[in-house]
Amino acid sequence: MPAMKAMKAMKAMKAMKRAMKRRAMKAAAEEAPAMKAMKAMKAMKAMKAAASGRVMTKGGLTEILAAEGEVKKSICAKMIDKLGEVAATEVKKTGKFVIPGVCMIKTRKKPATKAGKRMIFGQETLVKAKPARTVVKAFPVSALKKSI
Repeated sequence: MPAMKAMKAMKAMKAMKRAMKRRAMKAAAEEAPAMKAMKAMKAMKAMKAAASGRVMTKGGLTEILAAEGEVKKSICAKMIDKLGEVAATEVKKTGKFVIPGVCMIKTRKKPATKAGKRMIFGQETLVKAKPARTVVKAFPVSALKKSI
């Protein structure tokens, strides 16, 4: 009989442990959505903080250039517009344009793609045909990369 009492006590202990585990799992499951929401809010705050570090506008750039070069704002604005026009025509003509100390703008021809079935992430999908196209990309100058 003492063995039977010991067996019943062991079963009762195991049942209690299982119940405690279930309670702990439920509590963790209830906290999980709250934690996800907290993480999402932190991410949003970080993005807003980064956005509040205002990006320089064309007007801001003309003010700085006018002050540094001792030139009128209107002349600086015209120079910036002209730089954009020259860059566009040069990229169209030669396929490459460099703004010294800032970036290099290049064009690349992407070939046409045929229609058909392709394996994408282990699934077979139908892909439409796409014509050849020219893609424009800007690459920062290495000095600018190193400064950041």
